[in-house]
Amino acid sequence: MNPDLDRLQPYPFEKLRQLFAGVSPAPTFGEIKLSIGEPQHETPPFIQRALADNLAGLANYPTTQGTDALRQAIAGWIARRYGVPLPDAATQVLPVNGSREALFAFAQTVVDRGRSGAKVVCPNPFYQIYEGAALLAGAAPTYLNTLPHNDFEMDWASLPDNIWRDVQLVYVCSPANPTGKVMDLAAWKTLFALSDRYGFVIASDECYSEIFFDEATPPLGGLTAAAQLGRADYRNLVTFSSLSKRSNVPGLRSGFVAGDAAILKKFLLYRTYHGSAMNPAVQAASIAAWGDEAHVRDNRRMYAEKFHEVTPLIAHHLDCRVPDAGFYLWAKTPISDTDFARELLRRKNVVVLPGSYLARESGGVNPGANYIRIALVAPHEQCLDAAQRINDFCQSL
Repeated sequence: MNPDLDRLQPYPFEKLRQLFAGVSPAPTFGEIKLSIGEPQHETPPFIQRALADNLAGLANYPTTQGTDALRQAIAGWIARRYGVPLPDAATQVLPVNGSREALFAFAQTVVDRGRSGAKVVCPNPFYQIYEGAALLAGAAPTYLNTLPHNDFEMDWASLPDNIWRDVQLVYVCSPANPTGKVMDLAAWKTLFALSDRYGFVIASDECYSEIFFDEATPPLGGLTAAAQLGRADYRNLVTFSSLSKRSNVPGLRSGFVAGDAAILKKFLLYRTYHGSAMNPAVQAASIAAWGDEAHVRDNRRMYAEKFHEVTPLIAHHLDCRVPDAGFYLWAKTPISDTDFARELLRRKNVVVLPGSYLARESGGVNPGANYIRIALVAPHEQCLDAAQRINDFCQSL
């Protein structure tokens, strides 16, 4: 067996299951689950119809590169959303089966096992796929703490030159999971300069990019930052996006990668062997989804209403704020995050995720400790009910 499998840690939700073992939730409350980032808003009917109307496509083997129509639909969306020149749909865009599998597979493509001491940088806290992808590619994860004193930004200057020399891949997540922090142009400029100097590739995870709260100021994306900084070829940059959160279709498993054509050519080669072709009916539904913004604006409105009402209730006792973007509240707890989550379940039957499960100890601290992640994905009334229960629970501590 691959010995690197033994280096993988249990997934956060397996840790949560173990934490809750033996806990009997208060029978007077129905369960409200705010622990997992699974969108629960209704899937738009027109996407469902597009999927059902194209089931005849199941009689054909799909190509790994996807149809021209899908790549062109994605390229058109990128140009509209990010204000960049229309990407070359043949070389700068590649459909993927959701951003999760692509983020994992990308490290297997990028990391050169022949170079000793290979490192992959990722934010801390982080999406655990980054760590697993690095380990199974034969690289060492290097964690860059995102902390409140630095407004949860990735402090590139905190890594010394001897570390950067071994870095082959940097994962960034903007808007960030779990803090909701969006990278600004200055941060991108610094990162691009480091990439030019040391030669590493940037994987920009932007799966939360379409959940924001001001229609006039959508989050800055990596492709936009590159174009604004004169990097029209997107050298050493690949952006990852998904329909899951944007269009409430996590089960569709549909997204894309876009950016540096030379890197995508190698990634396509890897994926051809990896067996990652997208279902033809899913491709048709994806074309429909990428072509419509009305349902996305409506989705944002629902999240904005929840944040507007829920945040003040929770912030009354727990230090938290409306994020730059995304659907998580990152709330500081007065007791340990694990004790808080366990007792909240026992007394109020509300499920949240301990922040320490999303991070690793680095530099002597676990930056997720004494935080909880609250995913405002449940229906409006359930989120309000959960917020009131959390408020009551905190008052009793």
